Amino acid sequence: MSASAGRRALGRGLPPSGRRSRQQRLRSDSDAGASPRSHAHRGRRRRRRRSPRTEPRPASRSPSIAEAARAALVTDESFLEHESPGHPERPARLRAVLEHLDATGLRSRMLALTPRDASDDEVLAVHDQTLLDALDEAARSGPASGWLDADTYVTPRSPAIARRAAGATLAALEAVLNGHAARAFAAVRPPGHHATGDTGMGFCLLNNVAIAAAAALRAGIERVAIVDWDVHHGNGTQAVFDAEPRVLYASTHAYPFYPGTGHFRESGAGTARGTKVNIPLPHGTDDAGMIAAYERVVVPALERFRPQLILVSSGWDAHALDPLTTLNVTTEGYTTVGRLVLDAASRLCAGRVVVTLEGGYDEHALAWCAGALCALMLGEEPQPDPQPAQPPPGPDVTAILDAVRAEVGLA
Repeated sequence: MSASAGRRALGRGLPPSGRRSRQQRLRSDSDAGASPRSHAHRGRRRRRRRSPRTEPRPASRSPSIAEAARAALVTDESFLEHESPGHPERPARLRAVLEHLDATGLRSRMLALTPRDASDDEVLAVHDQTLLDALDEAARSGPASGWLDADTYVTPRSPAIARRAAGATLAALEAVLNGHAARAFAAVRPPGHHATGDTGMGFCLLNNVAIAAAAALRAGIERVAIVDWDVHHGNGTQAVFDAEPRVLYASTHAYPFYPGTGHFRESGAGTARGTKVNIPLPHGTDDAGMIAAYERVVVPALERFRPQLILVSSGWDAHALDPLTTLNVTTEGYTTVGRLVLDAASRLCAGRVVVTLEGGYDEHALAWCAGALCALMLGEEPQPDPQPAQPPPGPDVTAILDAVRAEVGLA
């Protein structure tokens, strides 16, 4: 959707009439037969095994992560002020993450970074002025919130908060590039990976990870990898860097599903062909399928590209407990994937990793996945999830992984 169309879609208080949100569209469609663009965020709940909450315990060292690792955290109270009542992209998501990091003591062991606002130059390196104008127009459209589309709200404070989210991600990047931290986690919202150059969509206003990648290139980094394990394809990130050979974008996502992009044939334009690695996973994919995607495709793609920096768009909404997903990854599966990426970073780019928060809408799953990744970033062994999901076995993903490897020249 163009920026002008986005502005025409602006409403007050509720999504524009006649439009259906990601969590409303085509709930009656079967997974196998629905159109990719009509597979939206669909509500569901999974049973989780209840067990007594475990108390934080001393963490053991992970032998696969360098002992010298020092992890940083950047967040800001303003991120809790972006809110539209009843919307799944809500402040409670971030609050759950931060409370868990406090309860487990992880936050106290991470270097606290000071957030800042992204400048006009930093934002406009990725986005058009038309998007900034659309955000400002939406912010003025009502006392509560306006809408960029049927899913994406903008409150009067949202444009400033989005700049702070992008700036916090930049602060994390700067800490890693300056050697103040080996790894950094930007616990931010609103998320960003659906925002294209001229359009905010899919809960996203500004593309935090793309703004950080562009800044890294300007700082002299020659090869930047972006790994995206959100359940939704990061169409905005791919669009920004589709013809940029210095940026590897590797995404695991449900397909067909919102936003309808991310087919394995989308492998980059021109000289960037083969640097966009899309792994469209069938609905119901479990830990085994997700881990295989990283072992057989993502990690080999990283090893071939040899990035000097890895950025992670960390959406934990492929979790089996998430209400807006069709995949069945557990906390343990996400932890294994995180370990694979961090280990690759240790081998390839001196461990330099910047993680920024994307999706994830079950607060328990989001908090425990974030905690596990932060523990790994600290070089510690994560605590097990006390309420683990127990999804059914998933489909065989061998054929799709073979197709992806052939498309991007890994076969």
